Amino acid sequence: MKTLENKPVLVTGGAGFIGSNLVEALLGQGAMVTCLDNFATGHHKNLASFMPNRHFRLIDGDIRDADTCAIACKDQHYVFHQAALGSVPRSIKDPATTNAVNIAGTLNVFLAARDAGVKRIVYAASSSTYGDSVNLPKVEDVIGKPLSPYAITKYVNELYADVIARTYGLESIGLRYFNVFGRRQDPNGAYAAVIPKWVMQFIRHESPLINGGGEFSRDFTYVDNVIQANLLAATTTNAAAVNQVYNVAFGDRTTLNQLAGYLKEILSSYDEQIAGVEILHGPYRQGDIPHSLASVEKARTHLGYNPEFDLRSGLVEACKWYWDNLRD
Repeated sequence: MKTLENKPVLVTGGAGFIGSNLVEALLGQGAMVTCLDNFATGHHKNLASFMPNRHFRLIDGDIRDADTCAIACKDQHYVFHQAALGSVPRSIKDPATTNAVNIAGTLNVFLAARDAGVKRIVYAASSSTYGDSVNLPKVEDVIGKPLSPYAITKYVNELYADVIARTYGLESIGLRYFNVFGRRQDPNGAYAAVIPKWVMQFIRHESPLINGGGEFSRDFTYVDNVIQANLLAATTTNAAAVNQVYNVAFGDRTTLNQLAGYLKEILSSYDEQIAGVEILHGPYRQGDIPHSLASVEKARTHLGYNPEFDLRSGLVEACKWYWDNLRD
């Protein structure tokens, strides 16, 4: 992988879960990092350790403002576009705001990158784009109809990226994330992801709730695999790899029942009482895709992607981080 040392790079959504991990990795490579975030879902605490770094700059701003995007993109070599309003349930409750941030905001970032002469933009796409497609594993060129407003917005991002590349020559690579988890993922709030939410419930001896029978399955992906994919996408010199979308996952699937069992087992090594915590089941959640499993062969072939963390090893790392950092 080429180094990004001394390269000016922008991370939108850099105060968020994936964004802050990406900022950390980029600073570790010696990049000159600008973070743009409005802190709607990101947190200042995720950036606290970076603030003294002379290679780090924070812009408190919103991607829905075109002028802010222009300022952030000025003189940047690469843009890592992570800013978005995630969560299927959030998008069902408030589709207008999800649309404004994820579509209008993303278009602002793309156009600002174009106008600033950015070399390449790597943007966060989503496995939700596969919609009602029942094909397993998921391959990039076979998708179904979206099942939520959120899924629509992430697919539109891909369409805009393709058109802007064809029309204006801005290089882009989209990464379809599959159920990313790991350190700094927020366990709190109405739209918390399942793994951090359940981890903290187990730690507090509270019963986690599984939506439905628990046999829905996901390709859970540890955050370090995602960081690897972003860095590879930014630095690849393979011309055939550019202006494409790629699955970013481990390439294995786990049911929600299995996931709850793994978490209980791992966390019980810290606190034996967790082994006795009951797991509850509730109604199915609207907009959920029954099964998700990625083929990562395209990313392996074109980007050299080689995910290092399977689910179990990632859960061990994540549980340790939550136990050490967020335990009451």
